Amino acid sequence: MQLARIERLLIGKAVPYTRPGSHSAIAKQPVDGPVAVGIDGLAGDEQGDRRVHGGVHKAVHHYPFEHYRRWIEQLGHSPLLEQPGAFGENISTVGLSEADLCLGDVLRCGDVLLQVVQTRQPCWKLNDRFGVADMALRVQQSGMTGWYYQVLEGGHLQAGQSLLLEQRPFPRWPLPRVMEVLYRRTLDRAALLELAELPLVPNWRKLVERRLETNAVEDWNKRLYGAADT
Repeated sequence: MQLARIERLLIGKAVPYTRPGSHSAIAKQPVDGPVAVGIDGLAGDEQGDRRVHGGVHKAVHHYPFEHYRRWIEQLGHSPLLEQPGAFGENISTVGLSEADLCLGDVLRCGDVLLQVVQTRQPCWKLNDRFGVADMALRVQQSGMTGWYYQVLEGGHLQAGQSLLLEQRPFPRWPLPRVMEVLYRRTLDRAALLELAELPLVPNWRKLVERRLETNAVEDWNKRLYGAADT
């Protein structure tokens, strides 16, 4: 089943960012021709802080380009929103959104096999990039977060390739439902227990298990605003 095709493939270099000591590769630029992809993502793509970005479970970030129109409606015109790359995405498509995918979906793209393993948990770097103090929170609340793939089989990706759905092991968990549990029904014990039965990536398993153990939601301030933990 064809889901979409890659309109743009993008990579970025880590450079000093807005706050003292910070670095980011959020400003992605399109690349032509085939790009090698392995378990750590696209060749030539970097991350500014490997503690929270990149790695096996955030190897490739996908963000729908149609979301840009909705952000323009909310924020007004911005040069950042004229072309893909504003949100640090590696893959830009049209016609495929969070609502079309489930956690655990396996997609084939040429010789590459990708698995949807988590939605983006937006951080304060979006606030600084857009000059909007609560941009990360807006992205979180909107559900327009994009998602991350882990790479099951490496190879090469390039613009124009089709993304094909190969497997859907967890059809009860479309990405909007995942985000509903993460950010709205945050202490719904039944939903958390059901989510805990899935093969979650380590950071999400820790989050779910902690909520179940403490009956409390983790502090989002550091992630959303760069504030100290409270």
